Amino acid sequence: MAGGEGARLRPLTSNQPKPMLPMANRPMMEHVVSLLRHHGFDDVVVTVAFMANAVRSYFGDGSEFGVRMVYATEEAPLGTAGSVRNAREQLDERFVVISGDVLTDMDLGSVLDYHVSKGALATIGLKAVENPLEFGIVITRDDGSIERFLEKPSWGQVFSDTVNTGVYVLEPEIFDFIPEGRPSDFSEEVFPAVLAAQKPLFGYVAGGYWEDVGTLGAYLRAHQDILDEKVRVEIAGFPLRPGVWLGKGAEVQPSATISGPAVIGDNCYIGADARVGEYCVIGPNVRIGENASLMRTVVHENGFVGPMVRLDGCVLGRSCDLRQGARCEEGVVLGEETSVGAHAVIRSGVKVYPFKTVDAGAIINTSIVWESRGARTLFGRSGITGLVNVDISPDLVMRLSMAWASTLERGATITTSRDTSRAARVLKRAIMVGCNTAGVNVDDLEVSTIPVTRFRVRSGQSLGGITVRLVEDDLRSVMIRFFDSDGIDVAEGTQRKIERLYHREEFRRALGPNIGDIGFPARTLESYTAALMSAVDVEAISRTEFKLVLDYSLGTVSFVMPNVLGKLGSDVLVVNPYAVTASDVARERGSAVGNVADLVRASGAHLGAVIDAGGEHITLVDDEGRVLSDNEALLLLLDLVVSTTPAARVALPVAAPIAAERICSAAGAEITWTKLSANDLMKVASSGEVCFAASQLGGYIFPGFLPAFDAVATLVHLLAMLSATGERMSKLSDALPVIHIAHEEVVTPREQMGTVMRTVVERVKGRPVILVDGVKLPEPDGWTLVLPDPEEPVTHVWAEGPSAPVARARVQEQAVPIRQSLR
Repeated sequence: MAGGEGARLRPLTSNQPKPMLPMANRPMMEHVVSLLRHHGFDDVVVTVAFMANAVRSYFGDGSEFGVRMVYATEEAPLGTAGSVRNAREQLDERFVVISGDVLTDMDLGSVLDYHVSKGALATIGLKAVENPLEFGIVITRDDGSIERFLEKPSWGQVFSDTVNTGVYVLEPEIFDFIPEGRPSDFSEEVFPAVLAAQKPLFGYVAGGYWEDVGTLGAYLRAHQDILDEKVRVEIAGFPLRPGVWLGKGAEVQPSATISGPAVIGDNCYIGADARVGEYCVIGPNVRIGENASLMRTVVHENGFVGPMVRLDGCVLGRSCDLRQGARCEEGVVLGEETSVGAHAVIRSGVKVYPFKTVDAGAIINTSIVWESRGARTLFGRSGITGLVNVDISPDLVMRLSMAWASTLERGATITTSRDTSRAARVLKRAIMVGCNTAGVNVDDLEVSTIPVTRFRVRSGQSLGGITVRLVEDDLRSVMIRFFDSDGIDVAEGTQRKIERLYHREEFRRALGPNIGDIGFPARTLESYTAALMSAVDVEAISRTEFKLVLDYSLGTVSFVMPNVLGKLGSDVLVVNPYAVTASDVARERGSAVGNVADLVRASGAHLGAVIDAGGEHITLVDDEGRVLSDNEALLLLLDLVVSTTPAARVALPVAAPIAAERICSAAGAEITWTKLSANDLMKVASSGEVCFAASQLGGYIFPGFLPAFDAVATLVHLLAMLSATGERMSKLSDALPVIHIAHEEVVTPREQMGTVMRTVVERVKGRPVILVDGVKLPEPDGWTLVLPDPEEPVTHVWAEGPSAPVARARVQEQAVPIRQSLR
């Protein structure tokens, strides 16, 4: 019987049926076939169901294994007895039933002889076990006849320790008791029916070894029993010495140590100073690197175990790839083709399902089942992002919020918010539970924009904040942002501390009286609006009587804008003026901006704007319907800021257009260069030393109001500056220079990024460089920037020039040598 899925053995059986699972480098079913042949059974019928082709393709017609083999396929699950009835055409004489996914050396001949001597219709092979709870108990009389059955009993029902092994000797008349056309089971239905009919049914306690191998722990124990020779099975390879078997073509370096008992498969390579300890089974074509150490570990075929890898009590599926210094603790199971990066640590008991990737340096505490990868760091450019209920589940979010709350004082208060999506609602609830569990109170803004959440935190009511929302360009993914007490994204040091507590599971768990509370603060929008109005000249804006076209992107900004616009006296045409769950509406940002541009031209508006769903980023349209790129909007806003603010000091990323330097130089303003990351830009903006900061992705900061991206504040400050200068946007945008910036990504293995950057610095030695973020090479009419990506294995090369061909040529000047150095 070879139709089992082996669900309890996943992830090892995720892509192969349980009978094909290697046991001492041979499928379990092959050991069973060898046992049958040894006892004279050379006519084998195999019932198959789950991944039947895997069994058929390996065993074929059985001739290679000294038997004749035919197959009976279950199109739908039929149960143990139903699957045997499905093979009735092949079973016209006395026959033995045996599972193809057990490890046993039971004396089948003695079971058969007993059956014949008793003249039985059916004889069940029995085995005494220490813990019978997981098996069907069989109670026999003194003469061996069966009195009753108990399937999966409780301890109060355990009247015997003899269990059903699934080995039966049956006469063809048994089919009279097996119903046709529906599932049926021997123990639950057929044998009780035989008893009721008072037909001869016997149990025989057979000698020898028997193990169901139903769990991952049993799988490892079965290997240990094989190596201790408690069970008689054929082990591939020749005995190098007692307890150590070496396969054909295996190569073991002289300084390597094989302690044994152990099995080394065909064509394996054991590197210098590697140690293969006791109870290790290494599959065929496995490479084990220098100084690696394996103890009580099973490695399936075609694996790669890199230098200095440490494995203790693990099982690695076929074709796993573990890089230098990786470590897997007791009970770790890796599904096939799992890739584990250098120096990653997988904690005890973790299961990683097939085809997953664990990043270099990652620490994995929980099983990776649906997640796409085990990341080295949780935080990325935009907080923590991932697929909803795949990479980011409520369980992960709850533990993550407990880790963060554990860094705060017990009794502290934090602020939470979300967008309108159901995914964000579920995850925010998990966050609140985690914070309360750690003794931290929560002020919940419910549905709110990111800037309003930041503003609430900065008001002094909270020590931090968290917001949850869908990723705008991937509505299957969610983004979680953490804010510090200043309302800006938490610093890298805090991120590392949260990750450390999360990976170590060092959470503070409050006692009942100290569990945190949940509150719902009132009038937050009114306070936000009042503070924003106090930062600009509202009367001047009202006197100008602006006519605006705005698109709220169906986001939470629709809750904010009515309060703000009511103070400005502007005539406003609003597109998408309400909040809708983003996943319910398909939106193309380019078409949205184009629609606003058409409305601006048709209505004669002063300007148009598209505000993203989270309220952080804005795309501007001038009064002639020209859509400004993010770099053009940066230059336009910068020109207005420095012309209306004496001795201005601004913060810009190092990849800003060279025209920004010329605008500031002409106005006597100063630039503080920042990294490209939004976190660094906000950190500089919160220092109190700059009056304006801008990213190149449509995010702008007016620190006098809020030192973080805020599209609503940007729009209001833009209106204030336009009213102060009396200029129309089209005049300002017409004066903007043409920007020629080229960009290319060079795929770079993470372990080589340091070498790449060192060679770049050496190659440009003697030239002026700016080392704020990556390596920037200034030119009189542009610049080149080489920067490794903090998350992906790529090196970015940007360049600006007086023309597009010059910009592209400057990119290639750096990209080509980088590629050549990686060959």
